[in-house]
Amino acid sequence: MAKLAFLGLGVMGYPMAGHLKAAGHDVTVYNRTSAKAEAWVAAHGGQMAPTPAQAANGADMVMACVGNDDDLRAVCTGPDGALPAMTAGSIFVDHTTVSAAVTRELHDRAAEAGVAFVDAPVSGGQAGAENGVLSVMCGGAPDSYAAAEKVIAAYARICRRIGDSGAGQMTKMCNQIAIAGLVQGLSEALHFAQKAGLDGEAVVEVISQGAAGSWQMSNRYKTMLDDHFDHGFAVDWMRKDLDICLSTADENGASLPVTALVDQFYKDVQKLGGGRWDTSSLLKRLQALG
Repeated sequence: MAKLAFLGLGVMGYPMAGHLKAAGHDVTVYNRTSAKAEAWVAAHGGQMAPTPAQAANGADMVMACVGNDDDLRAVCTGPDGALPAMTAGSIFVDHTTVSAAVTRELHDRAAEAGVAFVDAPVSGGQAGAENGVLSVMCGGAPDSYAAAEKVIAAYARICRRIGDSGAGQMTKMCNQIAIAGLVQGLSEALHFAQKAGLDGEAVVEVISQGAAGSWQMSNRYKTMLDDHFDHGFAVDWMRKDLDICLSTADENGASLPVTALVDQFYKDVQKLGGGRWDTSSLLKRLQALG
C-alpha cells in the first residue's frame, strides 16, 4: 500500500479519495476549504494537511482533482505548492480536466525536480466517482503510468495510457466533444416527442434498443423528462471544457462545428440561470424556445 496525498475534495475528489482509503492506502487530503477536509477525515480516517506542500511531503504519489488550469497551477507550483515538496522518484497524478498546454508545462516543472507527472482526467461523473467505476485516460511515461494505474484501480472501471504527456487531456477533449453532440441529439429527440404528443418513456424504451442507444439516453432521459437537472456535471464546467476543446482545435486544425454550436447552446442555458444545472439541461433551452 502507498502513502498518498489527495488534493481537491469536490464532488469527484471526495469519493475518489475515499476509495483510496478503503483500498488500504495511507491518505492525507488537502482542500482549499478546510471544512470539507475535516468532514472527509471524520468519515474516512486518514489525515488532512493545511497546504498542498504539507500534504505532499513524503508521499509516494500525489493525486489532484481541482477546477481548472489556474487551480492546478496553484496546488502544484503556487505558494505552498505540492511539486517543490515532493521527493525525487515520486509521481504526481492529475485527474483535473485542463488544457494539454498546462499539463505539458507542469510535466516539465515536475521533471526538473525528478518527479513524474501523469495526466489522468476522468469520465463518469459524480455517480462514477462514488461507485468507483470511472473511465481514466492517461498520458505520461510508461513506467510512471504503470505505477499510477495500480493506485487508480481503486476508483476506475477502465484505465488506459493513451500516449505521452498531454495525451490523456486530449482524449478527455474527445470525450467532451462526443458528449456535447449526444446530449443535444437526445434533447432534440425528447423535445420532438413532446411536441408530437408522444409518450417520451415509451419512445426511449424502443429507440434505446436500436442504433440510437447511448449512455446519455439510458442514464439521463428519465430525469430530463421529469425536469430534474441536478444529476451530474454542471453546465459551467462543461463550457470550461468545451472552451479547451475549441481552443485546441484552433491550434491543431480540427473542425468542430457541432461542438462550437452546442457550446453556444450551453451559453443560452447559462442565460436561463442554469449554470449549475447538469449538461442534460439542453432540453430546457429547447422548451424555452417554445
